[in-house]
Amino acid sequence: MEQLLATSDSWAITIIRVTLGVIMFGHGAQKVLGWFGGYGLKGTTGYMTSIGIPLPVAYLACFTEFLGSIALVLGLLTRLGALGVAAVMVGAIVKVHLPNGFFMNWDLSPGKGHGFETNLALLAMALACVIAGGGALSIDRLLVH
Repeated sequence: MEQLLATSDSWAITIIRVTLGVIMFGHGAQKVLGWFGGYGLKGTTGYMTSIGIPLPVAYLACFTEFLGSIALVLGLLTRLGALGVAAVMVGAIVKVHLPNGFFMNWDLSPGKGHGFETNLALLAMALACVIAGGGALSIDRLLVH
C-alpha cells in the first residue's frame, strides 16, 4: 500500500493533479449526476451502449471518471484515480474521437465531431500522476510521511 501512496514532493505534479481532477470532475458529474448540462447516468450509458460499449463497461467508465476525479482533487489514491482516468481517455479516443482526426471542432461545424487532441492532453496529465503520485499537497503524502 505504501508504494501506491508514495509520491514526489513536486508542486508541479500537484498543479497537474488538481487541474486534471477539476476538469474530470465536471465531466464525471455530467455523466453520473446530470450536472453542468450533462445527460446523467441513464442518458450517458444509453449513448455509450448505442456505440457498442457493453452496459457494465459504460457504468464503470462513468463512475471511474467521477470518482477518479475526486481522488485526484484530494490527492487520495492518486495513482489509482489517475490510472482510471487514463483508461477512460484511451477509451474515449478509440471509441469516439479518433475518427474525427486530431483537432477539436473549434468552429462547431455541424456533423463533425471533436478530434482527440484534448483527450491526449488529459491522458498525458493522468500518466504523469500515475508516475509521480499526488505531489506536495496530497493526502497520499500525508499518509506516508
